[in-house]
Amino acid sequence: MDHSLIEDYLAYYEQTQGVLPERLSEFGNWYREQGYLTRDQLYEIAYESSTRSAHHVKRNPQSRCREVTENVISVSGDFSKIHLLSGLRGFKAPTASCVLTALDPETHAVVDTRVWATLERFEYLDGRKESFDAADYVTMIGPIREIAEQTGYSPEAVGYALFAYDVKHREGTLH
Repeated sequence: MDHSLIEDYLAYYEQTQGVLPERLSEFGNWYREQGYLTRDQLYEIAYESSTRSAHHVKRNPQSRCREVTENVISVSGDFSKIHLLSGLRGFKAPTASCVLTALDPETHAVVDTRVWATLERFEYLDGRKESFDAADYVTMIGPIREIAEQTGYSPEAVGYALFAYDVKHREGTLH
């Protein structure tokens, strides 16, 4: 995958219904400044990512939201970070990837079924996927970081471009 492909689809991303990079950046600023995220802030991230399941976030105790998001900063390993966030209601791996990307866009990317499909199309992965866990995030972030290194873009930008590529080229329904 080359630099111009990422550049083209990063520009196309604005025409998709994907998470707004500016909003994710705002969430990241809160996270880094506070050292944690509140339940209301987590709800906003979840709402950006998955409107349908965002309401589940409100069922998390405030203290748990703070504890988990504080711990994510100190835990090493992609699997552990995603798995920890996935322990919160309303945070499956794709929504959890939004939190990690907000916190560290130079290391993480927002992932979902569209990103997986594009990685599969370019033969980085095998088989279709419709739901994701922490192990699947690790499977996706490896090639995303590889593409980022090859193209000079951040993993965050590569993730957005992969999403946009699928939006433009998918035939048929998403699931």
